[in-house]
Amino acid sequence: MKQVTQKLKDGQIRLLEVPSPSLREGMILVQNHYSLISTGTESSTVSAARQSLLGKAQARPQQVRQVLRVLQQQGMRATYRAVMKKLDSYSPLGYSSAGEIIDLCPSVQGFQKGDLVACAGGGYASHAEIVSVPATLCVKLSPQADLEKAAYNTLGAIALQGVRQAGLVLGESCVVIGLGLIGQLSALLLQAAGVRVIGIDINPDIVEEVHQGQKMDLAFSRWEENLISKIYAHNLSEGVDAVIIAASTKSDDPINLAGSLLRKRGQVVVLGEISHNFQRDPDYYRKELSLKMSCSYGPGRYDPNYEEKGQDYPIAYVRWTENRNMEAFQDLVQRNKIDPGILTTHRFDLEKVAQAYEMILQKKKTHLGVLIRYSPQKRETVPIVNLAPRKTQKKYNLGFLGAGSYAQSYLLPFLAHEKQLSLKTVVTNSGLSARSVGEKFSFENCTCQSEVIFQDEEIDTVFIASRHNSHANYVLESLRQKKNIFVEKPLCLKLEELEEIRNQYQKTPTYLMIGFNRRYAPLTQKLKKYLDPRLPISALYRINAGSLSPDSWILDPEVGGGRVLAEFCHFVDLLTYLSASTPFEVSASALRGEKDTIQVQITFSNGSVASLVYLTNGSSLLSKEYLEIHQANTSAVLNDFKSLTVYGAKKKTWNMSYQDKGQKEMLRVFWNDLQENKSAPINFSEIYIVTLTVFRIIEAIQTREAIAICPKAEKEKKNVF
Repeated sequence: MKQVTQKLKDGQIRLLEVPSPSLREGMILVQNHYSLISTGTESSTVSAARQSLLGKAQARPQQVRQVLRVLQQQGMRATYRAVMKKLDSYSPLGYSSAGEIIDLCPSVQGFQKGDLVACAGGGYASHAEIVSVPATLCVKLSPQADLEKAAYNTLGAIALQGVRQAGLVLGESCVVIGLGLIGQLSALLLQAAGVRVIGIDINPDIVEEVHQGQKMDLAFSRWEENLISKIYAHNLSEGVDAVIIAASTKSDDPINLAGSLLRKRGQVVVLGEISHNFQRDPDYYRKELSLKMSCSYGPGRYDPNYEEKGQDYPIAYVRWTENRNMEAFQDLVQRNKIDPGILTTHRFDLEKVAQAYEMILQKKKTHLGVLIRYSPQKRETVPIVNLAPRKTQKKYNLGFLGAGSYAQSYLLPFLAHEKQLSLKTVVTNSGLSARSVGEKFSFENCTCQSEVIFQDEEIDTVFIASRHNSHANYVLESLRQKKNIFVEKPLCLKLEELEEIRNQYQKTPTYLMIGFNRRYAPLTQKLKKYLDPRLPISALYRINAGSLSPDSWILDPEVGGGRVLAEFCHFVDLLTYLSASTPFEVSASALRGEKDTIQVQITFSNGSVASLVYLTNGSSLLSKEYLEIHQANTSAVLNDFKSLTVYGAKKKTWNMSYQDKGQKEMLRVFWNDLQENKSAPINFSEIYIVTLTVFRIIEAIQTREAIAICPKAEKEKKNVF
């Protein structure tokens, strides 16, 4: 199928052949008939991408600060890889469309194949022939619906939420500043509600077009003389009841103008991205004005539990969610109470979409509603797209599941140079990301369907770097197919999954390695040489992990598993490796009010002891990982995998110019052992014990008791296998 995209590196509009999106839980597969170009938002996105690197940096100071932090912590090479990954990736465009359902997840209720729907959401309702959209971001339409008008769905909901925030009633007045697409949709909705509407824009051509179309009660150019007096003269001597700002500018003018136009205790509602440096006096202070932000389509936006998992808000407490806003907008269109079709100025066939963007960027005339029109004939889903023919037959054929930021920075760059490895197929949830990764790392094929990997008999080696909740199923299927496996941590998210993997591994003991990279770090290897494996160690391991955004997928117990399951296996494995023993017993407690700030005590079978302190409340200026090891009058300090100091008969120090956590060496060992028919470098029983230990840590936190790792095996003096 075809999809419209651009690269942040150059901003060029491309129409690419990409694999059809996967149909995940709670999703609907829609063949688009029309999609709407948001001329304001999308032209800004494309224009920003076409700036120089300096221009991009100036436009995104927050992202520049993030890059500098990565540079400080991880060095130049890791930072360069991260930046280039972002610049070289294809980005989707569009977030409002309408079409016909061609498939849907069995759990989705209220829809069926053949239904007409309006869709919303960045990354979902894109400019593409086929899109996969969460059911909560779809609205069912009548069979007679005009899909051109329905394609205004997202922008209509944004405008409607702004109108709701203004809290206006029949007979009141409102000024709309900024008469682009959102501003004029807001005006249509206000008029339908019996509100008197005055429009203001800096573009006199738009103002003239509004006059001629009689789309508002009044319209003025911002540069008109005595503007405020003229508005007050139209029976508005006390000022208007509300101002909706639908402009996007760094200027303070819109917000200060709004204050001048409002009556006492009036409302300002901000829809656009504007400066908030308003003058407190005389207007905002003396009139006691209210300033409100309108959050996109409405309640539910940016909440993954609502949008992706379909957890609706009770209507008795949240009357207008984003989905109910979309339904209300489509109902107004269906009943001819508003007509967004009067805003349509251009229609382009999909094949000519580049011309549409060039026209918008030139800004030679007024462009409001610009629609992309798709072929009405039925489209078959395309499960796989071939990117390059195979050059030579190689010993191993790789299927790669999931290719996010970590995989592109720390796994794929090292795999691309393996001489006996053919990068055959890469799988991601998005067709564009699959194509981006496939092209960048020279894969033969790209797809969004994981079953392609397991159905391909040529693929003998599987890399699993997808989100954590998929690891167990992919490992189990790879074991059943007797494929070589590399799985990023964690191995699984549930104890029963761990037992199932163990049982399957006993039946089909293929080559399986997990991404415990820290034991392969250069400084870890140096440290290991100073430790006697016959003697126990005492260890202190402090991880200054920092906080995550509350909506991070890592914190979702169903997807990421939470921070303990997601991350602690790394630290337990490193301590297991350095102690030359396996965990025997754990106790743990979490800081009150900081559930992810945790202290763990681990006792190992050979008598080694370790304190693991995991912090989410530490200073960002403190290094992330600090490890002390003590054994037989020897002490060592490993700091952030950048420096190591060993205190013995003499003090020895090693410093690295950049952080190296061992990913490259880990993959070298993986391929060397595989090609030489050696067993995996980490015994599966050790992988099992380390993973089981993490589950026991969670149990210890909950019970506040010391927990034996394998109580049954210890009691019966048996091996866990």
